Amino acid sequence: MSKNVLFPDYIFESSWEVCNKVGGIYAVLSTRAKTLVERLGDHLIFIGPDFPSTTNPYFCEDQSLFADWRDEARRNGLAVRVGRWNVPGNPVAVLVDFQPYFSDKNEIYTRLWQDYHVDSLHAYGDYDEASMFSYAAGLVVESFYKFYLNASQKVIYHGNEWMTGLGLLYIQKHVPEIATMFTTHATSIGRSIAGNMKPLYDYLFAYNGDQMAAELNMQSKHSIEKQTAWAVDCFTTVSDITAKECEELLDKPVDVVLPNGFENDFLPKGAQFTHQRKLARARLLRIANALMGTALDDDTLIISTSGRYEFRNKGIDAFIDSINKVRNTSELKKNVVAFIQVPAWMREPRKDLQERMKGVLSETTPLDQPVLTHWLYDMNGDNVLNMMRSRQIDNRKGQVKVIFVPCYLDGKDGIFNVSYFDLLIGNDLCVFPSYYEPWGYTPLEAIAFKVPCITTDLAGFGLWAIDQDSSARESIKSGVQVVHRSDYNYDELTDTISRIIVDFSNLSKSDISTIRANASKLSKKALWKEFIKYYDQAYDVALRKAEQRISNLK
Repeated sequence: MSKNVLFPDYIFESSWEVCNKVGGIYAVLSTRAKTLVERLGDHLIFIGPDFPSTTNPYFCEDQSLFADWRDEARRNGLAVRVGRWNVPGNPVAVLVDFQPYFSDKNEIYTRLWQDYHVDSLHAYGDYDEASMFSYAAGLVVESFYKFYLNASQKVIYHGNEWMTGLGLLYIQKHVPEIATMFTTHATSIGRSIAGNMKPLYDYLFAYNGDQMAAELNMQSKHSIEKQTAWAVDCFTTVSDITAKECEELLDKPVDVVLPNGFENDFLPKGAQFTHQRKLARARLLRIANALMGTALDDDTLIISTSGRYEFRNKGIDAFIDSINKVRNTSELKKNVVAFIQVPAWMREPRKDLQERMKGVLSETTPLDQPVLTHWLYDMNGDNVLNMMRSRQIDNRKGQVKVIFVPCYLDGKDGIFNVSYFDLLIGNDLCVFPSYYEPWGYTPLEAIAFKVPCITTDLAGFGLWAIDQDSSARESIKSGVQVVHRSDYNYDELTDTISRIIVDFSNLSKSDISTIRANASKLSKKALWKEFIKYYDQAYDVALRKAEQRISNLK
């Protein structure tokens, strides 16, 4: 790092997903933590929400950490637990109980309007919960700073997503000595436009963010996000494609783009990798055969898609249609089983499938509805099941099978009972036909496990992969093939993906081995040690802006 670049003495970083594994930001923060801990030690402090009535497996309380401040904070009404996040690097984490602030919600929102013109009148759903957490997190930063620190130290408060905006604005006003930094991982209004089946990209230049927020009933989330982006010292996002979105919908260009990195130190190596891949394939095929009454062997091509249940945004619809086109080709030379690993409104694991797994029931015929591994609460209203029915995908004949896995693969789902990564390693190919994907951890994770993948040029990761190797647009030789996607080329997209799958299924073992090695090599270019330099730029921007502010106040 250049001597001229300012680097913080302390970083406070908040997110709803600190010690709370509910989405992709958890992966961003938890994998980056080790790299920052190596430079900052316990001067890196994460702040997350506390849910006192539940056990948190990701957090280990440590009564000795900052004990004097913790007691002072509690005397002042801040209910905090201090400990460590159970991720590589074991960074300090402060969990704050935000429930007490609901009684002051109206006063907090009034001050927010007076100070920054944030519109909270149209709040609904998770807005209030996120805002009260954000306010509490801001109080934590203020309390810690005033107890231990002063203007001689370079301090940054970094908030992730609109859910931390209120706290960032609070710090900006009440502790101006602290440099503020805000990362939007996806704009709330952009995600909403895409999720409401509106064409985002062809008309991005024409959309007015405020107008669309009113149309889609997103005024409050959009307002806090926009005003935070304008107020903080450094505004960032995770990819060039989302940077364009920010400029158009928030009317604010980002200061720095921060691509999402990865840590691969938990990946199995050598003989252990081979062993775990073999176990994963055996488990996937065992469950598929038990569900469908088939005898698929290890020569079967195993494909998957995964992520949040955003049917259009994540390209789940395109995945189903692509696989359906593979079903209708005559060029396929092997069996294919495609897994849709997307948590849905899951009721329970299938008891009949559990019995078959124990060898209690005969496996020569398919179970009833042999297309899913867990029962859902709304079997008739589920988008995946409805689309599979409309395409007559029932797994009763043909070379190609599709299985919906509507649960969190956390090792205790009742059917697979192993983690997502312990299954990912068994795949031959992953497909992520994203329509709205600011970055895309799932394809990055896939190639880290030597699983080649297909993604699109509407994903931040896809554009990054093309930057690394332009041939990714034309072939999967680099480990990733990036397919062109637009607002209006759905049929072309699914035709292309189905063709890639068929061609891949017919490759020689030698060719596939080379592609798998290239996938692994590409993933190493996205390690945090390669990407942390962008954070250094952002910290420098924020600290210099704060320095100027303090100078002006004197």
